[in-house]
Amino acid sequence: MSFPDLRPEIAQRMPQVRGRLIANAPLADITWFRVGGPAQLLFTPSDEADLAYFLARLPVAVPVVIIGLGSNLLVRDGGVPGVVIRLGRGFAQIGVEPGHRLRAGAVVPDAKLSRAAADAGIAGLAFYRGVPGSIGGALRMNAGAHGRETKDVLVEARAVDRAGNVHVLPLDAMELTYRHCGVPAEWIFTTALFQGSPGEPAQILKEMEEVAEYREAHQPIRDRTGGSTFKNPPGSSAWRLIDQAGCRGLSVGGAKVSQMHCNFLINEGSATGEDIERLGETVRQRVREAFGITLEWEIIRLGLPQPGHATGEALLEALVQG
Repeated sequence: MSFPDLRPEIAQRMPQVRGRLIANAPLADITWFRVGGPAQLLFTPSDEADLAYFLARLPVAVPVVIIGLGSNLLVRDGGVPGVVIRLGRGFAQIGVEPGHRLRAGAVVPDAKLSRAAADAGIAGLAFYRGVPGSIGGALRMNAGAHGRETKDVLVEARAVDRAGNVHVLPLDAMELTYRHCGVPAEWIFTTALFQGSPGEPAQILKEMEEVAEYREAHQPIRDRTGGSTFKNPPGSSAWRLIDQAGCRGLSVGGAKVSQMHCNFLINEGSATGEDIERLGETVRQRVREAFGITLEWEIIRLGLPQPGHATGEALLEALVQG
């Protein structure tokens, strides 16, 4: 599937844009699941000012979505209409600041932040070694691991809104709760400031190694997966409910529920976006039937299905009725 080329209109409206614009850009190659259709327009801004310039001049009617490193993301097979923004090297800086603080750009991998903290003797950020993805995604999802979350270490974040205005958001304004951020979904995070505490680099590195070893032993990190698929419902664990509903190893097309950790869905090599979403909805259906609990997707799903195909709740209802 291909979309009309938006580049001529963009060039006319914003002649000073400096970032890269690609029409009908394949997204499967830049997502961890390795599935999905193209972006109508993929924009990689040069820096925050370029991003603000672009958004301020983009027609409001054109939809915009942001993607990071491609983890925690499922792109549907029909592709993503409008503009997909993927931040690049202009958002990849890390700097140490006084008071055991680190400032990091939104595309910095979470694991790289933890390593920079260790090198600087800043404790409290080692848990990011176990979080897949980038800082931007960690802010949007209040990502966490091993008993800690982003809200425990965040001081403030910068974001650009849909009109191109730049905001500095203190922690309270972020409204972070379990795997949730209260900042409007269309705002794009650009940098964040984190607070740590004094620590010994060797001890921090040891903690990071323990986190990495745990992931290696308990999660299918070498498979094509988007990470943890469903949020844990209050008082329970998603993986346990999925397992008890008999879904461990369940397959749909080329997609499979991981045998190692059944809150992970895997592309075994030939899966489509629809295979993965249909598998996820089948899991939700079986858990709901068994326990009366409707699991909530943690993975972000973007874009359109192939013509004539259902997605999301419509797909779940079709499975129930079928």
